[in-house]
Amino acid sequence: MLHVRVITPEELTSKVEALLDADDAVTHLVVLPAVARSPRGDLIEFDVVREGASGILDALRDLGVDQTGSIVIEQVDVAISRAAGRAARRTPGLGVDAVVWHEIESKTGEEARLSVAFCVFMAVACVLAGIGVLLDQPILIVGSMVVGPEFGPLAALCIGAVRIKPYLVRRALLALAVGFAVGMACTAATTLMLDAAGLVDRSMLLAERPLTDFIWRPDALSWVVGFLGGIAGMLSLTTSKAGTLVGVLISVTTVPAAANAAVAIAYGVWEEAAGSAVQLLINLISIILAGILTLLTQRLAWHR
Repeated sequence: MLHVRVITPEELTSKVEALLDADDAVTHLVVLPAVARSPRGDLIEFDVVREGASGILDALRDLGVDQTGSIVIEQVDVAISRAAGRAARRTPGLGVDAVVWHEIESKTGEEARLSVAFCVFMAVACVLAGIGVLLDQPILIVGSMVVGPEFGPLAALCIGAVRIKPYLVRRALLALAVGFAVGMACTAATTLMLDAAGLVDRSMLLAERPLTDFIWRPDALSWVVGFLGGIAGMLSLTTSKAGTLVGVLISVTTVPAAANAAVAIAYGVWEEAAGSAVQLLINLISIILAGILTLLTQRLAWHR
């Protein structure tokens, strides 16, 4: 269930009230006239079950409430109310399967912004993966996958493509391009500094690495793993099963592949750099394709 707080100008209040009164998904409706100061207007608060939220939010935006007032959405963790249960029963579908498009657009849009924090996380994740590659340590590789923030822009790209939001696609592409470039540059520089300090050397990259050499040896299963990861990741963002996202991050080798490529470039091992680049490309393409197809399937299934 979601809690929605709306500030609406006086001339729209009656239309908003009529809209909310007529919808079975809405409950706990409260109207406070002339209490809002910035922007000025009436305050309307209500709860709506997730499966009916997108329609209500679309209707509010069609009335222009987002332009002349405001719409704030909050997640309700617990609702002890017979009225809430009645609203859920009357609204078709299940809340766990519902996609609230406005919510995920806002969430992924923020995560896709190119920021200092995003670049630092990318750099830390890639450097951690680069050390894991040289030491042949899967634990460090897994740690780098969890730290890496790249799934946010990937999800935003998918949502922007499905919802036809060019600005979201551009923002996501910029974040991915700059983020991976910064991460790889930091990894290459760190590798050379650690080499100069005598902590690592080129032979560690050329040695047999049975636990991590899959990172630069892509095969057909790389497509399968990336595709499945994209499906699970998108579902975790669009539904209420967000706890699965960490598992998704561990399953795909985007950051490790970029880090392995950077280490290989630093040491001039071009064959391994090329293999890592191919692995990175496969993972990115398969995740994006899976994400777009998942969103399209969800939209079609929900309409049906």
